[in-house]
Amino acid sequence: MEPQITSLVPSAEPSSLVDEDPTPGVIVPVSAVAAEDRPGTTERPWLFGNMVSSLDGGTAIGGVSGPLGGAADFAVFRGIRASADAILVGASTVIEEQYRPPQTAPDTLAARRAAGREDRAEIAVVTRSLNLPIDLPLFSDPTYRPVILTVKSAPTEQRAALEAVADVVNAGEEDVDMSAALKALGTRGHRTVLSEGGPTINGQLIAADLFDEWNLSLSPMLAAGGSKRPAVGPELSSEPERYELARLWTGEGLLFGRWIRPRTD
Repeated sequence: MEPQITSLVPSAEPSSLVDEDPTPGVIVPVSAVAAEDRPGTTERPWLFGNMVSSLDGGTAIGGVSGPLGGAADFAVFRGIRASADAILVGASTVIEEQYRPPQTAPDTLAARRAAGREDRAEIAVVTRSLNLPIDLPLFSDPTYRPVILTVKSAPTEQRAALEAVADVVNAGEEDVDMSAALKALGTRGHRTVLSEGGPTINGQLIAADLFDEWNLSLSPMLAAGGSKRPAVGPELSSEPERYELARLWTGEGLLFGRWIRPRTD
């Protein structure tokens, strides 16, 4: 049974946010998120982030994010993933969270096909060193090949090993250029790219001014500890842009917010 999620701040398409069931205000995240406008193109994919944090800004408990969420968070997570052509993630997050090829439940599959997406999102791993164990769960499905975004100077031996299980693409000389990485994903036919971090990857994307949208699940916990906040990196060289609140949902005590970059058109 899906957890009850309700809308606090409706989006511009309120009729698309609720199930056909007459219960007022109840959200069905997969169909609701799929109905939201993400006008990306293969020339410039729409980049949107999704992170979970505690009330005091922590993104992990015991080194992983799972304890911060729950059934409601997972439901929204599935909805957001259903709207992604590609999922951008750092190598350390892939290892720590034991990423696997995306699984597509019937409702997710229907939403993806209705939007003209592939049945499964392509996971794109960012790594300069190519230090990814070949026995990771991500590489366990011979019918699924993720893409690895790396640099021309990456070690030759690691590149050869990973090319057996993934598509290895250069997106920089010595460091991964996030603009080049996003462009490379567009070249592969992707119109929407979801960043799942971790915090360092998000910080690099913010520094490059690439985010069109930010989603944050706020968990009703105080975690303390030393985990990073959702994005970390050097101070920005210019004034941070203010994003506009597009919707706010709640479920199981969590808040699920969506903010988008103000449009100039």
